[in-house]
Amino acid sequence: MHLTPELVADLLQRQGLLSPAQTRMVAKEAAKLPRHRNPRAFQQRALAYEIIERLQFPSEQDPSRVLGEAEIARAIAHEANLDYVRIDSLQLDADLIESKVSRPFAKRHRMIPLAVRDGRLQVACADPFDIESIDSLRRIAEQEIELLVASEPDILRAINEFYGLRHAVKRAERDLSAGIDLGNLEQLVRMKDESEIESSDQHIVNAVEFMLQHAYDTRASDIHIEPKRDFSLIRFRIDGVLHDIQTLPKLVHKAVINRIKTMSRLDIAEKRRPQDGRMKTTRGGTEVELRVSTLPVAFGEKAVLRIFDPGVLIQELPALGFEAEELELFNDFIARPHGIVLVTGPTGSGKTTTLYSALQTIANRDINVTTIEDPIEMVYEEFNQTAVQRKADVSFALALRHILRQDPDVIMVGEIRDPETAQYAVQAALTGHLVFSTLHTNDAAASISRLADLGVERFLINSTMIASIAQRLVRKVCIHCSEDQFLSEEEALTLRLSVPKGKRIKVKAGRGCAECRTTGYLGRTGLFEILPVDDLIKQLILEGADAPRLKREAVRTGMRTLRQAALRKLALGLTTFEEVVRVTAL
Repeated sequence: MHLTPELVADLLQRQGLLSPAQTRMVAKEAAKLPRHRNPRAFQQRALAYEIIERLQFPSEQDPSRVLGEAEIARAIAHEANLDYVRIDSLQLDADLIESKVSRPFAKRHRMIPLAVRDGRLQVACADPFDIESIDSLRRIAEQEIELLVASEPDILRAINEFYGLRHAVKRAERDLSAGIDLGNLEQLVRMKDESEIESSDQHIVNAVEFMLQHAYDTRASDIHIEPKRDFSLIRFRIDGVLHDIQTLPKLVHKAVINRIKTMSRLDIAEKRRPQDGRMKTTRGGTEVELRVSTLPVAFGEKAVLRIFDPGVLIQELPALGFEAEELELFNDFIARPHGIVLVTGPTGSGKTTTLYSALQTIANRDINVTTIEDPIEMVYEEFNQTAVQRKADVSFALALRHILRQDPDVIMVGEIRDPETAQYAVQAALTGHLVFSTLHTNDAAASISRLADLGVERFLINSTMIASIAQRLVRKVCIHCSEDQFLSEEEALTLRLSVPKGKRIKVKAGRGCAECRTTGYLGRTGLFEILPVDDLIKQLILEGADAPRLKREAVRTGMRTLRQAALRKLALGLTTFEEVVRVTAL
């Protein structure tokens, strides 16, 4: 391999990205590498990138950051007078890659085909100076090549994600091709006996592990494995949107589902009923939990794996998207000694993340934090967590009643969904406990009406409610490809914005790049509608005011609605017109 740490360091020094002293440091670290190392043991490693990133040199472009793989690769591309490319594994053309290069060739020479443009094969390479390898690829491909430079770690990740999962699936299909079981409602003749697919098959194990690793690398929150008539489809939910990732042969689908069931301790033999389970994996030394749900559908069993990455599920409160004044209010709420704080919104709106982050903020050795969940989203040692178990008749209400005997200081109830749970939550708040919970209502004011509908007396709501917070998640504009745009007259009208004649409203939008997978969005942030239960709201509650009136009065005294919160994010360039309309449609 020609892309040695010394060569890369010299190249970076010529371009002013490293000083002579830093170049010598790289050479010194490279000299510590074993001289007679086994090449196969190192074929997964990008040594030059590893050493330079480990030494934490400041970036010339931004001294607050370290010199990273993108800058290194851009420098190599500049030296070779080629374009730099960031590989998006979701956009790779499977048939093209397999028809041009084998996995051993791609890994040995650090090359991977991307697309065909104007009759030329676009190829991402790590070392554009390796003329021998480039000539070999040209002979193998039998067509003209257009070279692009990608970082070596990026190419290795793409090779592992693409060839790994695809190779494991193909090997499993070959081993299992002795018979076919379509396993769907269109009853067909089974062509193999009951010694079916073994969930412990090594190729299936590899396929599932590659799939999980790919999901972690792409920041997926959910994995969907969906059986169709002739194949199975794997999709990842990234920033709230589903992306097609890979198709599986029908023959392999059942084995993959069985492997997932085995890992999450579900009943492999039970295929007619939905099942729920969980598993724990590790990623870079960090434990990642997955919640598994299986469901019989028309063409077999569908599985959905929800990923609970601690770095995503539990965050510092400012990272959730609170504005400064909203954060100050929220911190005041969670510092109260007793009362109820409700977080409302539909499924997938980030309620659990907000509650976990709040609990993590106040949890310490001096207080007893206890949660009741259905199911436990993520095990966190600082909390005492219990799960609803319907088979054992353990409901939210029953668990809450017994938790009150456990000397809690702070209680989190996963959801208030029935009168009994609502009554016990109020009782807990009245007896000196701080209670957090969720409700499925559209806005903050509606949660007060919902409690009343569940039979909670209005004077008790007055005595216990601290605040109600409605929240949503909007996708953020990708910081790597954001550019200025202007709202059209129609768009401004849709948002009910008054624009002076001759003026336009400037916003941000992403044009699409490799970092955001050409979507223009990267990550999500929260929108919050915060309704403090102050003296005015308490008086209205006692008067029997409905949700619309509560909301009108709260807005009149300064509450920002979800739509107004979204417009503020739009004005700050954090999100787009389309996201504002999608998430806060009136």
